[in-house]
Amino acid sequence: MKLGMENALISERKRARTLVLPYNSMPWHIYIIECNDSKLYTGITNNLERRIKAHNCGNGGRFTKYRTPVKLLHSEECLTKSDALKREAQIKRMEKSGKLALIETL
Repeated sequence: MKLGMENALISERKRARTLVLPYNSMPWHIYIIECNDSKLYTGITNNLERRIKAHNCGNGGRFTKYRTPVKLLHSEECLTKSDALKREAQIKRMEKSGKLALIETL
C-alpha cells in the first residue's frame, strides 16, 4: 500500500512539470494588411491564410469588405489568444507611421 502512494506522488510531480498546451495548439497571429485604398487594418486569427482569403472575398470584416484586394504586410505569432489580443491592442494604438516603421524593421 505504501508503494502505491509513492507512485501516485511521483506521478503527480511528473504531471506538474509537464507543459500543458492550450486546447487549440495552433499559434495565434497578429497581422497587418494594406487595403486597396492604402489604409491599414490590424487583426488576429489562428489561421492566417484562411483569414486573408476571407478578407479578399469580402467576408473578413466590415472595414475591409469594400477595400479589396488586401495585401499582407506583417504578421507575428503568439502562443495564446490573450497575448495576441494584447499585442493587437498595442499595434492599433500606433499611428500609421509607427505601423509602417514596425513593418520595415521586421
